[in-house]
Amino acid sequence: MKLKALVTALCVASMPFAVNAESVVKQAQQEQSQQTQHNIQREAGFNHTQQTVKAQYDALVAERNKLKTATEVLSTTFSTNEQHLSTLEQQLRLESGSLGELFGVVRQTAKEVQAEQQHAVTAIDNSQDNAVVNDIVAAKALPSMVQLQGLWQAMTDQIVASGQIAKVTVPYINGDGEQSDVEALRLGSIGLVGDNGYLRWDGSQHVAMAYLQQPEHAPTLADYQQLVSKGNEMLVVDPSRGVMLEQLAQSPTLMDRLQAGGAVGKVILLLLAIGAGIAIFRGVKLAMIRQQIKAQLKQPSKPGNNPLGHILAVYNKEQSRSVEALELRLLEAIVDEQQGLEKGLSMLKLFAALAPMLGLLGTVTGMIETFQVITQFGNGDPKVMAGGISMALVTTVLGLVAAMPLLLAHNILSSQAENIRMILEKQGISLVAEQAEKNDQHGQPASVMTTEQAA
Repeated sequence: MKLKALVTALCVASMPFAVNAESVVKQAQQEQSQQTQHNIQREAGFNHTQQTVKAQYDALVAERNKLKTATEVLSTTFSTNEQHLSTLEQQLRLESGSLGELFGVVRQTAKEVQAEQQHAVTAIDNSQDNAVVNDIVAAKALPSMVQLQGLWQAMTDQIVASGQIAKVTVPYINGDGEQSDVEALRLGSIGLVGDNGYLRWDGSQHVAMAYLQQPEHAPTLADYQQLVSKGNEMLVVDPSRGVMLEQLAQSPTLMDRLQAGGAVGKVILLLLAIGAGIAIFRGVKLAMIRQQIKAQLKQPSKPGNNPLGHILAVYNKEQSRSVEALELRLLEAIVDEQQGLEKGLSMLKLFAALAPMLGLLGTVTGMIETFQVITQFGNGDPKVMAGGISMALVTTVLGLVAAMPLLLAHNILSSQAENIRMILEKQGISLVAEQAEKNDQHGQPASVMTTEQAA
């Protein structure tokens, strides 16, 4: 009984668990069915995608095959065309012969004519053939007969224009930058002449300007018109088409060279001017003294206002003294006159020695400036260093130029003063000898000293 009751109790207790297990199984089966349907849908999507990709792949392969076929066809066509083109080029070279070289000559000639038409003064009133010439220059093929005739006509016009003297009106820019139309005379293809001389033609801007410096006796428009009106067509021109006139502005004048010497050069010129003034004044003075002495030698009895007259006056005044005293007095007078004769000569000698030293000073100063410029800007441009080098060279030249005439003047004037002094000494010695002879005649013995011994 107890066992049967126990079994019964266990069966009653296990009934809820059996119900739960059955529900779980049903739920699992339901979820498995849903998963199966989902997998079937995914497989269907994958199959559709695979079919789409395969279709696209097949289409691309077909397109590739098509392009490959077209490429092979084009490559074959290109090779065929290249061979055909090579054959045609060879045939063209054979048929053209020397026309290729002729084309090169024609283009070169056209370029020269084009440059002439654009930059020469003939472009002022002869530019109607520019289009034909420009077409020939830009052409890549052989020129046509019309173009060749146009080139021939352009060359003919240039030749004719180069021999003409024509009056033209050109735009002119003055020194203030103002532009105006002025009349000028075109001398062929060589140059232009305006009211103030030659004009520089700028072919790139088609304007005329004045040269920085005109040549000496530069012709003007009025001068040429006067020559032409007289029937004289022999005109003086610049055959270099302005190159020589432009170089003329680069040639410094004497004043430019003197200004390049700077302050040292001005000091040297001042010394030269002062020395020249002293030399001229003393030269004139010594020449007058020589003339006065010559006149005095003709009249020794009448002492005048000149060095020899002063010596004679001392002799007339000191005749009562002894020979020794007279000689000393005459020597004193000669020394006084010598100082007057040599007055200013020491200054000339000083200037002659000082001028080269100043020139050397200017040279050193100029080289210092040159080195400073090199330090700042380098030595790539010679024009930057030209100022200091010019000063260095010009001051050296000025120093030498000033020293040579001053030294020469000093030597000449010293020789003249020495000659006058010798005349005075000779006359003084003769006077002392005359006085000694007089004393001997009167029985008064006396010893006579020469001027050199007294000195």
